[in-house]
Amino acid sequence: MKKAITLFLLIAIIGLVSSQIQTKDKAKAVVQKDTLKKDKTTIEPEIVFNDSMIVVKGVFKPYKSNVYASYYANKFNGRRTASGKKFDNTKYTAAHRKLPFGTKLRITNEANGKSIIVEVTDRGPFSRGREIDLTKKLLWRLHQTKAVALLKLKLK
Repeated sequence: MKKAITLFLLIAIIGLVSSQIQTKDKAKAVVQKDTLKKDKTTIEPEIVFNDSMIVVKGVFKPYKSNVYASYYANKFNGRRTASGKKFDNTKYTAAHRKLPFGTKLRITNEANGKSIIVEVTDRGPFSRGREIDLTKKLLWRLHQTKAVALLKLKLK
């Protein structure tokens, strides 16, 4: 009788341990690439090269206007972004809290009308007053001064 009870408990313990191992493996198998899912199909802008000028043709839906942007510090160069790409302050990339990775945005400076197309590759900014983080090169290109910290923009 004691052997039967011991055998029953041993089988119950082995069954419990094996069921926990399977649930851990299942949890590891689920990998989320992006926290946000794209609802609609987006139209990819067509890039046309004319001599030394790059012209981007595409349909852009207005998103927000009168927003403030900030720029990344140099200490983030070479680090991985939330999308997994390496950050480079000399490229035209941006960080946004809600838009999916890979979303193309046309950023327009409302003061002088200059606009540049960027791609969302990171999450942020984590400050309430800012809508988007831009790279330094992009911000300087829009404003044409190195001493700017805030810039009023129009997102399309």
